[in-house]
Amino acid sequence: MIDLYYWTTPNGHKISLFLEEAGLPYTLYPVNIGLGEQFKPEFLKIAPNNRIPAIVDHQPADGGQPLSLFESGAILLYLAEKTGQFLPQDLRGRQEALQWLFWQMGGLGPMAGQNHHFSQFAPEKIPYAIKRYVDETARLYGVLDRRLADRKFVAGSDYSIADMAIYPWIASYKKQSQKLEDFPNLQRWFNSIQARPATERAYALVEQVNPAS
Repeated sequence: MIDLYYWTTPNGHKISLFLEEAGLPYTLYPVNIGLGEQFKPEFLKIAPNNRIPAIVDHQPADGGQPLSLFESGAILLYLAEKTGQFLPQDLRGRQEALQWLFWQMGGLGPMAGQNHHFSQFAPEKIPYAIKRYVDETARLYGVLDRRLADRKFVAGSDYSIADMAIYPWIASYKKQSQKLEDFPNLQRWFNSIQARPATERAYALVEQVNPAS
């Protein structure tokens, strides 16, 4: 059994996407970041960076004590290795998936996150900052669009943890002042993932946990 410490953010959605796709049983523990629940001592024992998501695996492969993990990319990689799913086993396929997972962690996520902050939440609207991050988000969308020109999914023909990492950040494209029709390959990819039953189940958690979002 997996305990998922979750809130309805792009990084939170990554892990619910995997768990729903893999059919792993899990217990959901909402962590309301708007109320500061990520700073509670009991959560910090699991996620010392006071950020969601985090998991506790009560049945790790080594048969030892429950294993806790934080950082969404590390969690996706752990779950892929635990289940043998959504990460290619061959050398080249594995590296394709991992480099795009890290691309999301180091590029798309931070840049789109700053886009959200300056355009949606900053108390002072700073035109330079807004333009900087909207433009960088558009550049990254273009990188992804070109990548998807000749393949079904980011790492090739099969759905992988790279797609699961990237999709939730693209799902917020309107907040990022982007138009999917400007990126036709990306739009096709996005629509195909959106239609997956596991994606629908994962995003149904929003109404259960945070219907006001």
